Amino acid sequence: MAISKELLDILACPKCKGDIYLNEKEDGLICDACKLLYEIRDDIPVMLIDEAKPLE
Repeated sequence: MAISKELLDILACPKCKGDIYLNEKEDGLICDACKLLYEIRDDIPVMLIDEAKPLE
């Protein structure tokens, strides 16, 4: 089960409050402004700044 469009519409980056979007593999959410990837585990986005992975 993927993340619903409604949930994606209301989620924002917890660091900058900016827009996020689903990555190509659909296993994480990307914030371009902060260059961070928030993983999706068991269909639940992990929206913790400390858990986010920096993008290269």
